[in-house]
Amino acid sequence: MLNIAIFASGGGSNAEAIINHLENHEHLFVRLIVSNRKNAGVLNRAKKYGIETLVIDRKEFYENKKFTTQLAAAQIELIVLAGFLWLIPPFLVKAFPKRIINIHPALLPKYGGKGMYGHHVHQAVFDNQEKESGPTVHYVNEEYDEGNIILQARCELSASDQPEDIAQKVLRLEHQVYPVAVEIVGQFIREGKI
Repeated sequence: MLNIAIFASGGGSNAEAIINHLENHEHLFVRLIVSNRKNAGVLNRAKKYGIETLVIDRKEFYENKKFTTQLAAAQIELIVLAGFLWLIPPFLVKAFPKRIINIHPALLPKYGGKGMYGHHVHQAVFDNQEKESGPTVHYVNEEYDEGNIILQARCELSASDQPEDIAQKVLRLEHQVYPVAVEIVGQFIREGKI
């Protein structure tokens, strides 16, 4: 069984989509939900599914390698970022090479980088009158949104779409493609392909 940890800072709708997708999977299992906010909605979702949770603070995350030990103790082999807003520290990237993935709500390399998350992304897409948008699943490295792209999904935007409409279109796609991407990467890890 390959154990997965999902890191999230917010409500956790992508986390729940992944949990549901993998619920009866023969080889992949969501073992742990990690959040940097003690009142994050994702923790309630984890409780609903009986998944262990861990709330971390900034100092522990960036300065204490004990966190890596905690992940190892839980036998985590894949980390999935689902709306986790902190930059992953280099020691964690090194401990999990090609085993940390993220979803970004735009077609990278456009609209990525520090400060480009949530409504900021969709507002920028709107302001630039883009004709399409969509999520990008990518590997995580030491920089925001710069790891190799795994997959992208696209949706058309109409002239009447407001930032909130763009957000909804992209989120629908995220819920469709991210669970599948997690499953594919997890299978590749199991088979020794990455």
